[in-house]
Amino acid sequence: MVITTGWGFAVMSALFVAIACGSKEANINPAVTLGLAIATGSYSKVVSYSLAQMSGAFVGSILVWAHFGPHWKETEDPLLKRMCFCGVPAIRNLFANLLSEIICTFVLVFVAGAIFSRALVSSGFVGIAGPYLVGCLVWGIGLSLGGTTGYGMNPARDFPTRLAHAVLPIAGKGSSDWSYAPVPFFGPFIGGSLAGLLVRFLHW
Repeated sequence: MVITTGWGFAVMSALFVAIACGSKEANINPAVTLGLAIATGSYSKVVSYSLAQMSGAFVGSILVWAHFGPHWKETEDPLLKRMCFCGVPAIRNLFANLLSEIICTFVLVFVAGAIFSRALVSSGFVGIAGPYLVGCLVWGIGLSLGGTTGYGMNPARDFPTRLAHAVLPIAGKGSSDWSYAPVPFFGPFIGGSLAGLLVRFLHW
């Protein structure tokens, strides 16, 4: 409950900051960026946005490492340390884990597409409430679907953060588990793409 709530508020906060910094779309997730590109047919920003999102996640991981400072040495379990940086499934089954990430990200992109659909935007319902609604969406996904894989739903939430875990001097950190890395990387891209296709089909 604490993690999912914090995650929802974090997404909401990030959206406000992105908008304030000039990003009208407030894209902070490569899977959402790709889904939006598929839905609109405009792919010009996919690469540049994704690189920025990945870079931002890596810098954020460095801040996490600095924030927890002395805790790394005091924490004995290397798995707990890795969980601060990247996804760890409750039950390791790559197909089931991939499916979970696809479903979670599909719900994220599809419902976000509904929130910002022409019908709701033109009604004046969304407005400034958009980031709050997306934060609630992420919160709901975490509470209902997040227990299987940690609901990464974001390639930038795992690959650059796992890389940070691998290169940062974390006492007793153990393996970065790169054999699992393709699941939270490709799963969100697949889920986001499928949702983008459906949004395009529905002409939202």
